[in-house]
Amino acid sequence: VQLVESGGGLVPAGGSLRLSCVASGTTASASIDAMGWYRQVPGKQRELVGRISSAGFTDYGDSVKGRFTISRDNAKDTVYLQMNNLKPDDTAVYYCHAIVVVTIIEGKNRVDAWGQGTLVTVSS
Repeated sequence: VQLVESGGGLVPAGGSLRLSCVASGTTASASIDAMGWYRQVPGKQRELVGRISSAGFTDYGDSVKGRFTISRDNAKDTVYLQMNNLKPDDTAVYYCHAIVVVTIIEGKNRVDAWGQGTLVTVSS
């Protein structure tokens, strides 16, 4: 399974951006469970932005609550991140994440998949 992000770019403070992430390569034995977005700046740990379960339950990092909204289209294996009221501190590389459920003879394994990242820059 591969994850491909799009939608990053340069935006002024207070502006909005929408990130998209499409999962490809899913099969009957390798399906997507939860999906989410993380971000990272140089010298810091990768942090949770938001995640969404296959049933639609959501969870957000404290710094983005009330400004960012995560959603998904299960039929398209796609997750979105609507980012509003962006701040310079939101500047980071944003990574798409998915938990892939792999079915084998012995049972099911859960594997982490990551996208290559997309840069979001918020100017002050």
